[in-house]
Amino acid sequence: MSSWKFKLAGVALAAVTSVGAFAQDVTLRLHQFLPPQGTIPAKAITPWIKKIETESNGRIKIQMYSAMQLGGTPPQLYDQARDGVADITWTVLGYTPGRFIKTEVFELPFITGLSSEASSRALFEYVQKNAMDEFKDVKLLTVHTHGPGLVHTKQPVTGLESLRGMKIRGGTRIVNNMLVKLGATPVGMPVPAVTEALSKGVLDGTTIPWEVGPSLKVHELVKNHTTFAGGNGLYVTTFALSMNKAAYDKLPADLKKVIDNNSGIETAAFFGKAMDEGDKVGRDIALKAGNKITELDVAEVQRWRRTASTVETDWVNEVKAKGIDGAKLVSEARSLIGKYDK
Repeated sequence: MSSWKFKLAGVALAAVTSVGAFAQDVTLRLHQFLPPQGTIPAKAITPWIKKIETESNGRIKIQMYSAMQLGGTPPQLYDQARDGVADITWTVLGYTPGRFIKTEVFELPFITGLSSEASSRALFEYVQKNAMDEFKDVKLLTVHTHGPGLVHTKQPVTGLESLRGMKIRGGTRIVNNMLVKLGATPVGMPVPAVTEALSKGVLDGTTIPWEVGPSLKVHELVKNHTTFAGGNGLYVTTFALSMNKAAYDKLPADLKKVIDNNSGIETAAFFGKAMDEGDKVGRDIALKAGNKITELDVAEVQRWRRTASTVETDWVNEVKAKGIDGAKLVSEARSLIGKYDK
């Protein structure tokens, strides 16, 4: 081959290689624990996936596997992202008790009564400043909260006295401790187990936000819902959308940018807004079912606050033994919540 033909062939090969690298396609598997019609899978994850696929010009494809279709249990989802069982996972951080200790501050009773959108912004900023070491094993895409957590029961809860002795599901160790302080008997379980537990009488009620009720048929299994004056939530739960580090690292730079552009505080707010819209839908469904909504007045809410306040004290003392300044973290969390309380 003449030298010019050799050079031309080399240029052509380089061009093909370059185009091939640029046009690299990737399929990512996203694993989560709720049925596909759940608020976050349907109203947050699905549009998030479509946005990434569109912005990557179809070069990234994300397949969502719902309701633990890839195996395992909800508490294993974070490790599935870490270990590459799935490329991306969405899960409740409190399903692995004591693991995300600094992030737990947002689960303390009555710490936020904000919308999920606002609380999620506050949580993301808090984690960035105080708790990124807890997510060092994954590429953290975002974190968020749900809306105000409420009590949903077979028998009405009109005050602390009527809650006492009830078997109530709690989703995290912080919520379970709170239920103990309030006089209930906590039963810890991931949220997908609530429907069967209520139907079989294992539970007298559950703590969840409005939004998750319809997908679990809670409004059919209980007829009473207890809310709090002033729009306060009894608690919130924290969630993480995490990506396997190796799966992220092997993406070409332009596709990493697509993922990065769909991560962070605005994604937290997007997921939170979906939760807020889901709360409206869930409440309306309960009302249409003829269920009773009891709003505790300001004086009764203060009783609940005082009774549950020792949960915060317990948490501060516990993390102090681990070398963490819990009081400072509580103060920082409240400051950030106040920042977004508009």
